[in-house]
Amino acid sequence: MAVLGVIADDFTGATDIAGMLVKGGMRTIQTIGVPAKGMIPDDVDAVVVALKTRSIAAKDAVAQSLDALDALQAAGCVRFFFKYCSTFDLTDAGNIGPVGDALLEALGAKQAIYCPAFPENGRTIFFGHLFVGDLLLSDSSMRHHPLNPMTDASLVRVLARQTRHKVGLVALKQVQAGSATLRASARQARGRRRAACRGRCRGRHRSRHHRRGGRRRSAGHRRLGRGAGTARRLSPPRAAGAQGQCRYAAQDHGRRRRARGLVLGGDPGARSRRSRARTFISTPTPSAAAKRSATQALAWAKDKLGNGPILLSASDKPDAVKALQAKYGVEKSSQAIEKTMAALAKGLVAAGVGRLVVAGGETSGAVVGALDVTALRIGPEIDPGVPWTASVGAKPLLLALKSGNFGAPDFFTKAFQLL
Repeated sequence: MAVLGVIADDFTGATDIAGMLVKGGMRTIQTIGVPAKGMIPDDVDAVVVALKTRSIAAKDAVAQSLDALDALQAAGCVRFFFKYCSTFDLTDAGNIGPVGDALLEALGAKQAIYCPAFPENGRTIFFGHLFVGDLLLSDSSMRHHPLNPMTDASLVRVLARQTRHKVGLVALKQVQAGSATLRASARQARGRRRAACRGRCRGRHRSRHHRRGGRRRSAGHRRLGRGAGTARRLSPPRAAGAQGQCRYAAQDHGRRRRARGLVLGGDPGARSRRSRARTFISTPTPSAAAKRSATQALAWAKDKLGNGPILLSASDKPDAVKALQAKYGVEKSSQAIEKTMAALAKGLVAAGVGRLVVAGGETSGAVVGALDVTALRIGPEIDPGVPWTASVGAKPLLLALKSGNFGAPDFFTKAFQLL
């Protein structure tokens, strides 16, 4: 029976943390949307519910997250983890703060620690400021994110603008001082919502601080809020609450490994755009031209299936994206890309594609929904934060749902070589 329940605010973030849990020794399944009663099998230790709530209205994100919590509690989960992006994607209206408030209230919890650090992928925190590689979040490519542009690197300021609770800061020296100091700090800050501050530690020191923070968060906290970087630091017996419950179940993908492969990129990110895959770039717009664009992309891809990695991308330079958003609006522009990518996925799966890498959280949600995938088994890791997954049910599909800025430049080639 599952004992750890995760509520993720997008699909790539869900597979990110699911892969980390598998590496930590937990048998994990990922559901697409709130799971129906009886859907979760008995042979898993953790359930990750993938929602598409990062960029929708806050009240809708809260409602869906609470529905997910109810389903996880019904499945027997006793520990909970709210997974958001390691770049803290949000606007001043939501949705990390409102969802966090609602989950705390529903669980009767008084406090949560927010820590989006993921050092393996260059996400580190210094005096409460989030860095992407060597750049402040506000100076990175996230400043130009089409839906949630991040122009403030201070986690305390960002979170304080969207929660009714006070937000405090845990300094690195308090983490280094050990669990007793952390517990005392928590008691002194009772009533505050707190962002965990981590220095840019390296090697074994970084791992030790993650483990210490993870253990402190596990003890006495039913509801946890942070990125996937700390998930692997939760030792399975502590997270599950019982020795021996968390065993790794290797995933057998069978004949699906030999299926044709394709990459769809609504937001491939700077790293992915440097890949060596043959690329067709087309940015759909909310107009009649979008249908012609999809038809051209589909024809181009069908002609090249089976001859190495192919990338269909909707990405463009930041200035071009802003021009489209100014003309059609942010929401309509985003929906046009998602609808086009979903249509391409359906058409190409019908043409024999059985292995898909999908880049970008919103695009991943649209594609998985269009393909009627309801659950995923977690397989081998391609790069930190991105595993292969296998669909559960009649449709034999392999999917890698990738955050736009995760993965090395050779990620796409590596993904298919791994299989």
